[in-house]
Amino acid sequence: MFICFVRFTPLVLASLISLQVHAAPADDFVLDKVVQVSRHGVRPPTDSAKLAKVTGRAQPRWSVPDGHLTGHGYAAAVEMGRYRGQVLRSAGLLPDGCPSSGQVFVRASPLQRTQATALALLDGLFPGCGLQPSVVQGDKDALFQADKMPFARLDAQRAEDSVLARMGGSVAGAQARYRDAEQQLRNVICAGSAPCSYAEEPWQLTQDEDGRLAIKGLGTQANLGETFRLEYSEGLPLDQVAFGHGRSARQVSQLTALTKAKYDFINDSPYIASRGGSQLMNQIALALGQGTPQAKDDPLGMPPDTRFTLLVAHDTNISYLRTLLGFRWSLGDYLEGNIPPVGSLQFERYKQLSSGRYFLRVAFEAQSLEQIRQLTPLTRAQPPLHADMTGTQGCITASVGVLCPLDAALQRLDQNIDRTALTPYHYP
Repeated sequence: MFICFVRFTPLVLASLISLQVHAAPADDFVLDKVVQVSRHGVRPPTDSAKLAKVTGRAQPRWSVPDGHLTGHGYAAAVEMGRYRGQVLRSAGLLPDGCPSSGQVFVRASPLQRTQATALALLDGLFPGCGLQPSVVQGDKDALFQADKMPFARLDAQRAEDSVLARMGGSVAGAQARYRDAEQQLRNVICAGSAPCSYAEEPWQLTQDEDGRLAIKGLGTQANLGETFRLEYSEGLPLDQVAFGHGRSARQVSQLTALTKAKYDFINDSPYIASRGGSQLMNQIALALGQGTPQAKDDPLGMPPDTRFTLLVAHDTNISYLRTLLGFRWSLGDYLEGNIPPVGSLQFERYKQLSSGRYFLRVAFEAQSLEQIRQLTPLTRAQPPLHADMTGTQGCITASVGVLCPLDAALQRLDQNIDRTALTPYHYP
């Protein structure tokens, strides 16, 4: 297992005390509930025509329409699901074979790539069982698209102030600090292209019709970096990855600096994360409390009480959750906090047999760039990349990872949920 050091964002730091870690016997803890939030798998750009226009260069050909899960992405997600199923079965949470009714619940964001990824994960977790994800009708689900819906709309001035604060008070000043990254991107796009039509533009804060904040200029550069990484992950020929400049996982990751900047400035804003992520975080917290002394009955709606809940979402959702948690990770060749295709935020609840107390383990797990590209079989000897969230006073280190008292963990989650950004939510 790969364990990395993580740091907490300012949102949670104020409530944390120095970490106290004690040894604990492995056989004293039983895994009894898991909520897993997974990003969709590998896809093409969501708007390849726009990227071709911006760069002035032809884009690689993909096997599926823009934004859809690819066959390669499906296979990588199946492998991740197969590995995760082995881990959860060995821990005694999942049965051999197909689960009984009420043991498993799966909800997918309504987009094609998330629905298809949910099917792929289910094929890996429960091969031959024919399980289907639950999906709402329409293109917006309040769990996954809260930031596009009126109930969680941002206050424009407060959102702008929060982003400016993260940018150091000046949009132009922030862009100046990323001149090297912008020049690196320009070199990739313009190399061998004469004349080069790609033009950098001044960054500008904007707000779309849904009320979401964006940084014009940076947004396009961020999409290019993410596209290069997806090209490598898909297994495209190396002369097509980043116009021939993505010959290794490390080279590709270095081209995502502006992708990271976009998330650092916007999604990691505590205010924006609390507006866009509270609906999902509230349902996760409610699920983790079920069947324990911390159980609550929320009049806005309760999640199904199952042993394993899988929510297939987007990197935006996971970025909001990590900000509310104060959880960051550094994995393999990825830049800090990166959320690769099918990367999963895992909430695992354990019961201590000797005391009857409940503990929570929060972890992030993802395949490396090479594992996705090569469709590497995942095993205990060759696992995906993994990071545990370190905790607060009272946390312990067991063979299963870092475990923190459930009551204290849920209190911290509740403190960071904006209850004015919640709406009634019901499951089938």
